[in-house]
Amino acid sequence: MTDPGSDATKFTGAVPRSYETWLVPLLFAPYADEMAGRIQALRPRRVLEVAAGTGVLTRAMASRLPPGVEIVATDLNPPMLEHAAALGTARPVEWRPADAQCLPLGDAEFDVVVCQFGAMFFPDRPGAYAEARRVLRPGGTFVFSTWTSIEENELALVVQGALAAVFPHDPPLFMERTPHGYFDAARIGTDVVAAGFTASPRIDTVALRSRAKTARVVAIAFCQGTPLRGEIEARGAPGLEAATDAAERAIAARFGAGPVDASMRAHIVTVARGDAASG
Repeated sequence: MTDPGSDATKFTGAVPRSYETWLVPLLFAPYADEMAGRIQALRPRRVLEVAAGTGVLTRAMASRLPPGVEIVATDLNPPMLEHAAALGTARPVEWRPADAQCLPLGDAEFDVVVCQFGAMFFPDRPGAYAEARRVLRPGGTFVFSTWTSIEENELALVVQGALAAVFPHDPPLFMERTPHGYFDAARIGTDVVAAGFTASPRIDTVALRSRAKTARVVAIAFCQGTPLRGEIEARGAPGLEAATDAAERAIAARFGAGPVDASMRAHIVTVARGDAASG
């Protein structure tokens, strides 16, 4: 999901629609179901989602949580949030543009703060986590997810390898650098502590399957539905379509000409607010 800190990670232009159409079913929907179940088990009354992107987790929570639970969903990128709001949810959700590192919300307003695959994009992760802690009520819980290394996520690894062959002198490394660049559990724990959390975080590594009908779907999802698109286009010839074709061929060579079924792994981090103070 998104809360970018630089032009290289902005989800704008054609990316939001491609992201939702291709990437969300491939990577994010399975983890949204997993995350929504964990939020449901916490029995919150009010939930804040940061870096909501096009709302895949928002929609899962709106379907899974009791009708009386209030959901506020935020994202730094208005185009992503607008797309999420246009898609709609099973029940009303409050959509608000907001920077996770400077939330326009009062102290101790929420029982749960949740962020699915947004932490990797925060320029100041401890600062964003401190904001999550600030808006949590005493006894509240912060839950967030981040991908493990690119070597443990087959599709991203294959696509990056294919693009390295297309652009051998300047390979686009967005996937390794950003989505899969924040995987070390010790570093995550250190950032959580630096944010002011006094409870030890629980870090569960969850393996799920990434499935698509064809290799073409995977290639479009990665090359045209993420900020990787901008890195490809910035390199000029042979261009976006040629890069997408190369990724498709590499996926088909690895997984066959039919449906794709690949492994993916992510950390789900859960940490209690830790004390009764409001600051």
